[in-house]
Amino acid sequence: MKRRALTPALALALTLAASMLLSGCASPTPELFTLAPVPGEAKPGGPSVVMLRDIGLPKYLDRPQIVRSTEDYRVTLGVNERWGEPLGTMLSRVLVENLEQRLPGSLVVKETGAITTTPKAVVEVELQRLDMDEAGAVALFAQVARRGGGARAVRLSVQSASADTRDEVSAMSIALGQLADVIAGLLR
Repeated sequence: MKRRALTPALALALTLAASMLLSGCASPTPELFTLAPVPGEAKPGGPSVVMLRDIGLPKYLDRPQIVRSTEDYRVTLGVNERWGEPLGTMLSRVLVENLEQRLPGSLVVKETGAITTTPKAVVEVELQRLDMDEAGAVALFAQVARRGGGARAVRLSVQSASADTRDEVSAMSIALGQLADVIAGLLR
């Protein structure tokens, strides 16, 4: 059987078709989100140096994808929505900023940060839940303790403005600020 040579027009058409097929397989660029500190009531009188231990996270949250909900026995993830940094690192960074704002005169450092000093108080946080409930509110459940005195369970709910991921992350930031209020109360 005799082979026919490709005409330039047919070769161009095949190249374009292959390019379109390959571009259809490419993943879209993920949308990255970050939690942010929120203002709270500043009350002096906290310890001069506070160390925030690494925050304990349940494994279902410890992932790059944003967990939207854990209702109905299912973990629902955001489609192509990711955290801009590891969640545990981000939670610690934002909680340190929130605590420093609420505890003027106190230096708040992370356990695994670059600063080493002898703390006057050590705070431990075990996060149990941080996602949307069926009513569209962010649920933050945690246990917090001041080493050497005082511990409590914390259950917070912050209504999200919408089901949009940006609004959910905003509500998570507000809930983290409220958690900082609770911790600041344990430290004073």
